[in-house]
Amino acid sequence: MTRSSLFKVIAAFALSVIPGLASADVVKIVVDGPIHGLVTERFERAIAQAKATNADAVLVELQTPGGTMKDMEEIVHRVLESPVPVIIYVTPSGSGAASAGFFILESADVAAMAPGTNTGAAHPVMIGLTGSSEKVEPVMKEKVENYAASLLRSYETKRGRNAEIAETAVRQSKSFTAEEALSDHLIEYIAKDDPDLLRQLDGKTITRFDGSKVTMHVAGKPIQEQEMTIREKVLAVLLDPNISLFLFLIGALCIYFEFNHPGAVIPGAVGFVAVVLVLYAWNMLPIRSIAIVLILSSFVFYILEAKFQTHGILTTAGIVMMVIGALTLVDAPVPQMRVKLATALAVSIPFGLITVFLMTLAIRARHNKIVTGPESLVGEIGVVRSPMTPAGKVFVRGALWNAVSTANMDVGQAVIVRGVDNLVLRVEPATQSVTLESAKA
Repeated sequence: MTRSSLFKVIAAFALSVIPGLASADVVKIVVDGPIHGLVTERFERAIAQAKATNADAVLVELQTPGGTMKDMEEIVHRVLESPVPVIIYVTPSGSGAASAGFFILESADVAAMAPGTNTGAAHPVMIGLTGSSEKVEPVMKEKVENYAASLLRSYETKRGRNAEIAETAVRQSKSFTAEEALSDHLIEYIAKDDPDLLRQLDGKTITRFDGSKVTMHVAGKPIQEQEMTIREKVLAVLLDPNISLFLFLIGALCIYFEFNHPGAVIPGAVGFVAVVLVLYAWNMLPIRSIAIVLILSSFVFYILEAKFQTHGILTTAGIVMMVIGALTLVDAPVPQMRVKLATALAVSIPFGLITVFLMTLAIRARHNKIVTGPESLVGEIGVVRSPMTPAGKVFVRGALWNAVSTANMDVGQAVIVRGVDNLVLRVEPATQSVTLESAKA
């Protein structure tokens, strides 16, 4: 079953079990933020619900700085194929639909804006490894521009809008106020709010992308806002790379703690869940695999620092690698989808120092001599109490122990403990002279 079919089945089931859902004449969603995979899913779910409930339209309140071209194209595709008219409304006043948002706005059956909003600036942006736009070869730049412009023209003319003016938003990065967009025939309405928009639209006949005519009867109709599911709310938080990066590093630190303290359980479980959630969310973002390699490689520098004590040289190298990995983590055209420099520094520096500190403690603990239990006898000096042939008994630290030796030894000879196997000491002749009294002491 395809994802589209699954959404339709879910919507149909909800219609049958949720009272009053069938009375929704306009299904509404609010998109406030960058365009990524989660927004694509929300468009698809809203359209599926509108079809299942025989709604008159889908109303999308849009406010976005842009997003990835891949997700924008998927949303445009769903809007163009929607069996229910889709109304895209840029609101509230003071906001805008830039870059990818402009493509989505122009794909709608009805495009509208609130007073004081803007749209446009849809020139494709190429992102470099530094996280900022970089210069590309003229041929490649021309290819990307031509593709974006042709995509816009492919539906702009069919919608009856001004394709020539719209194309300037792609080629010249032009932006338009709501009034300019209306006068240039890029949108159909300027409305102060949802009821005002539906009132203006009521009774108007629109032409769908497939050429069919539909008369809108939406004035005063109830609006059913589709709330985000728990999954979508969690993903909405995790899709902020500034938050998910922090959670990823905390998860990795918890897993490391579990490895050094087997049986603690809680740190390992928390760390594993955190890392899995972050990786699931990152699947919806254009993540650079090399950036993840850089972040994970920084741990190697922290381990080497804890082991060899280079006075902070390897720690600094690890922090630098982590910062670079964080800044290049998301290959996105808008700053809102990338890790901020302040976040990268605020997370990487403390995390690096704390990790090195904990690893140093762990390594020192492993090298420290055991002071409790039979294992604490390793390195102790004892005295043979019965002939070692090569098994016998030795007196060590106030107690008599069974022991085996690497050589035969007589009573009274000094031995040194080299190991303990099932409460049997492994000893060998001591290299230094030890008197019976000192051994007893």
